[in-house]
Amino acid sequence: MWIDTHCHLDAADFDADRDAVVARARAAGVLQIVLPAVDRANFERVRTLAHEHGLAYALGIHPMCTDRAGGDDVAALRDALARAADDPRLVAVGEIGLDHFVPGLDRERQAAIFAAQLRLAAEFELPVLLHVRRAIDPVLKQLRRFRVRGGLAHAFNGSEQQADAFRALDVRLGCGGALTFERALRIRRVAAALDIDAIVMETDSPDIAPQWRYRTAAARAAGATMRNEPAEVAAIGAALAALRDEPVAAFAARTTANALATLPRLAALLGEAAS
Repeated sequence: MWIDTHCHLDAADFDADRDAVVARARAAGVLQIVLPAVDRANFERVRTLAHEHGLAYALGIHPMCTDRAGGDDVAALRDALARAADDPRLVAVGEIGLDHFVPGLDRERQAAIFAAQLRLAAEFELPVLLHVRRAIDPVLKQLRRFRVRGGLAHAFNGSEQQADAFRALDVRLGCGGALTFERALRIRRVAAALDIDAIVMETDSPDIAPQWRYRTAAARAAGATMRNEPAEVAAIGAALAALRDEPVAAFAARTTANALATLPRLAALLGEAAS
């Protein structure tokens, strides 16, 4: 059984068949799905979807949204976290972090809003869901300044040494569809070498589709879809288990246990589903 620790189920890509997407995930053995917010405008949307479908959610401001966010948005996040403090489906602050890949984003602004959100995570005693694209070392530096209750580094694409640095701060590493591409040599090598205790599974749906959902540019132009969905976490996990030469069932159990250890409120939700 699996947990998808990062899925944007609120995306418009799922508007036509969202119920069926959740049903397929459950049929594939996905026990829980975590829905991170990306900005103030979708705080309520992810909360509502989590309650409607029996899922979990996180609240935060994505680094790619920081150019249009300010102090009022951080204050709105604090208010939303305070209102949801007793909501068992709120499991983290996220998606937050730094993005040094997308050109034109103000890095100082990103860093200031990231720091403010880490303070909120510490205040509300919540783990964090981290966006770390081309910015692993700056994210680690901030985490050392503002110690939070652990978290997950989403779509980890760093070195074994950087993985060790995250684990020293009680942050586990999200593995998803990127590792299914045979040419993704570094991601596959690092994922195969990681300590099992470091790994959680994710899809980042509707993004980061696994290799079997990839379409060529010509096929995409003709209308073929590359949409990822949470049911794929089972096949992605099986691919990683094979890469690591581990039994799939044991690997699923360990990565699920890792997710529960990092996001403690998930355990109560699983118990609720079983009762």
